[in-house]
Parts: sequence; C-alpha cells; structure tokens
Amino acid sequence: MPIGVNTWVWVSPLTDDDLARLAPRVAGWGFDVIELPVEQPGDWDPARARDLLAELGLKASVVLVMPPGRELVAADTIKETQDYLRHCVDVAVTLGSPVIGGPAYSSVGRTWRMSPQERADAYAELRENLEPVLGYAGERGVRLAVEPLNRYETSLINTVEQALEALPEEAGLALDTYHMNIEEKDPAAAVRLAGQRIAHVQACGTDRGTPGQDRFDWPAFTRALADAGYQGPLVIESFTAHNQTIATAASVWRPLAPSQDSLAADGLAFLRTL
Repeated sequence: MPIGVNTWVWVSPLTDDDLARLAPRVAGWGFDVIELPVEQPGDWDPARARDLLAELGLKASVVLVMPPGRELVAADTIKETQDYLRHCVDVAVTLGSPVIGGPAYSSVGRTWRMSPQERADAYAELRENLEPVLGYAGERGVRLAVEPLNRYETSLINTVEQALEALPEEAGLALDTYHMNIEEKDPAAAVRLAGQRIAHVQACGTDRGTPGQDRFDWPAFTRALADAGYQGPLVIESFTAHNQTIATAASVWRPLAPSQDSLAADGLAFLRTL
C-alpha cells in the first residue's frame, strides 16, 4: 500500500504557500501520497497543487470537511452541502485523486439521541441526499468514501456495521484507526466486514499521535486490509495543537510527538515495516 500523510499534521487551513513549503519535505521523507483537506473552496488552488505534486512525484488524496452547517440529514443546508461535495469531486478530478473521503453525513460534533425508527429514517434521508453526489462522482470516476466517526464526534455512524446499513451500495468506506480503536470491538474483523467497500484508510496512534507508538494491533489490521483486497493508500492523519480551531475540533490539547515532523517521519518508518 502507498503511504501518505495529511497536511493537517502541520497546518489548518491549508494554503498554496503551506503546500509549497510542505510538499517537498513530504516527498523528501519518502511518502508516496499527500492528503489535502478542502476546508473551504478557494483555500488553495487545485491546478497549482497538481503541477507541484507532479514535479515532486507525489500522488494526492482529497478529504472533505464537515464543520457546523454542513449537513445531509435533518437540516436546511442540504443543497449547499451537496454543492460543496460536488466541488470536492471536482478538486479530486483536477488532482487525479480516485476518492474523496470523510464524514459525508453530518457536521463533526453534532450528536443527538435517536430511537431505532428515528435512526432508520435518518439513514433513509442520508441515502436520498447522497444519491445526487454519488451520481456526480461516479460520472467523473471518483469514489465517495464515507467515514464512521467515534461517539463523541457523531451519533449517526460510528461503526462499519452502521455504515453498511446506512449507505447506498455505491458509497465506499473511509476507515480511520483512531475511530475504529474506540468503536470497533475487533478492528481487524471490522475491516473484513467492510471488504471491497473500503475506499480509503487513515492511520494514527490510539492517542492521535504517531502510528506504532501505541497499543493498536497494526499487524492484524494491515493483514485484514490485505485480505480485503485493499490496495489504496494508508494515510497518516493527525493534528497540530498549535492551531486553535483544529485543536479544539479534534480535542488536541498537547503535543502528540516531539515535533510534527517526527510524527510524520517516524510514522512512515513504522508503517513501512508492515
């Protein structure tokens, strides 16, 4: 599997200048992929990023972002959210990313109690509101990978089993080891349950820090990915405590490694051993 890293390890929001500074270092460490978040359309120029990454021999993956107000269920901003997701597809086309990944259902941090019937109704609404986006993506050769989040960040989709129940068959899954460690009784078994629906995978330590410097069963997890036939990238996603907005959103209250550079480089070295 190619190994990647998300620019959130260092900055949020990403800018053209940030990418020009970070991408050569990422390539120099030996990463195959750099992951680019689309927080707000216009933060950075996809065409400029494409040209830069081509010069460096880096592939791109694209992640969508769901702040307050971006919703696909029980909200009056559904059309705006669909338009944003279509924009992410267009960015992926420009960059040559085969997927856009993230929690494409509800804003991160939005939670509410649901009866079984209310949950079933929410899933039905989600499927209806995802269909136009999935059609748009499919026509352009991009797969939407929907990410289950932990119980503190959403009450809608926390596990692979819930995602398979909630999502249309055309939707892929984006798996994140941080969330899986909290919500899945057996992350490797959840990977095998997801099977060929897996479209993207993000990796970080159980403390949101460096992969391998934690208690996660990485060999079992990567064996399960191989058994599932997954051949996409394994992307390190962590966050900096030095950006107030992202630190608060991700509950990062302290440094998670001696430096953000070491988090990336040490994580890459460990993941290569797998």
